[in-house]
Amino acid sequence: MSHDRKPLLSRLAMPHTLVVVMALVILVLAASWVIPSGEYERVKVETSEGTRSVTVAGTFREVPKVLLGPHMVLEAPIKGFLDGALLICFLLMIGGSFAIFQETGAVEFGIRKLTDTITARPHLEGLLIPALMVIFSLGGSVFGMSEEVIPFVIIFIPLARRLGYDSIVGIAIPFLGAAAGFAAAFFNPFTVGIAQSIAGIPLYSGLGYRLITWVIGTAVMIAYVMRYARRVKRNPELSPVRDIDLAREAVAEARGEARWDAKHVATLTLFVASMVLLVVGVLKWKWYIDQIAVLFFGMGIVLGFAGGLGPSRVARTFVTGAKDMVGVVFIVACARALLVIAQEAKILDTMLYAASGALSSLPVAIIAQVMFLIQCVINFFIHSGTAQAALTMPIMAPLADLVGITRQTAVYAFTLCEFINPILPTSAVTMGVLGAGKIPWERWARWFLPLCLILVVLSFLLLVPPVLLFHWE
Repeated sequence: MSHDRKPLLSRLAMPHTLVVVMALVILVLAASWVIPSGEYERVKVETSEGTRSVTVAGTFREVPKVLLGPHMVLEAPIKGFLDGALLICFLLMIGGSFAIFQETGAVEFGIRKLTDTITARPHLEGLLIPALMVIFSLGGSVFGMSEEVIPFVIIFIPLARRLGYDSIVGIAIPFLGAAAGFAAAFFNPFTVGIAQSIAGIPLYSGLGYRLITWVIGTAVMIAYVMRYARRVKRNPELSPVRDIDLAREAVAEARGEARWDAKHVATLTLFVASMVLLVVGVLKWKWYIDQIAVLFFGMGIVLGFAGGLGPSRVARTFVTGAKDMVGVVFIVACARALLVIAQEAKILDTMLYAASGALSSLPVAIIAQVMFLIQCVINFFIHSGTAQAALTMPIMAPLADLVGITRQTAVYAFTLCEFINPILPTSAVTMGVLGAGKIPWERWARWFLPLCLILVVLSFLLLVPPVLLFHWE
């Protein structure tokens, strides 16, 4: 009898992420053939963050059925490229610019100096993960830090590896830190601010319970990451990205040790200055991803020359780094194809109308939880917190009045749905983070799934007090 057969789990390994997303495109297209077409009226309204196009509650109507042909399986991803052109450009700029930064060698030197300092003071290592994740969580909660987290992955992966952890920990520190703050936000203008403005409740009201949520959500994320970090440090073979990290180590050893010089100091100084400019630009000048992409593009060129690479080497490295993001770009385009199909077939509003109608027949005790699940489904198609608020809150807010829960609770259910974003292959931020870290989505998803389930249960529990224990206005 042969003993060469692979274990069942290996033979049942998940397919490539692009295959998963394209299968979803086919599924959504097939669903569009049977779901009736319909639409809400939309109007322009002024919110705290500017003018938004929002749906008008009570205006849903069925329209003649829009049947999309099978060719949309191929056409929708192309339209996804066009629809997501700015985001795709942003990802390519990040890939190219941070490849230049790594090529200068300054990252390795900076990480070495930092880890030498930390290992010389063991008490600092125990505080490192919680302190950094709290900082990123504050960024997610206060100013909606999301895409901005991608460049930090390049820094924290080598830091985590030098401290004896793996690349998963390096990604989790900035990404899950910011994700905790974004979902459990108390100030985030792009979710809480927009949703409360549309729902017609005082801006940033309900702050006390939101602060409690932020503390709990951030603590859960930190505890999960720290527990995993301790385990993988004791036994590196437990890491789902062990082979990737060994390959990283081989590349680092091939480069060899080089002397610390003024070029590295200049490069790191300019990088820190660029990150400070990024924060100032987002907070003070309301930069969006086009301005941030320009910053990263310019930063890459400046860092390349400061690091002594020369024009041709800067150009070659930039192209190589951008090339590494092409797989992510295809996934982002195909993910946007889901929204393209849903919009062109006019089924997204129909799904929202059907879901909101079903809520009115449910017991009050579980309506908030079901509202959360509906927002999670919508989040699968629409990842912009602002866009999702504009689509759903004009429906969910008045519906909350009818079914016996407060509008504040409806807004809260909407913001909590962001907890599932880190596992969505359709999320450009998730795929951008994983692309920057060169981690396959399927491995990340297997690692994050238990935490995702914990966060869903946590969201259910956090939605109980505003419904059953106090009247949350």
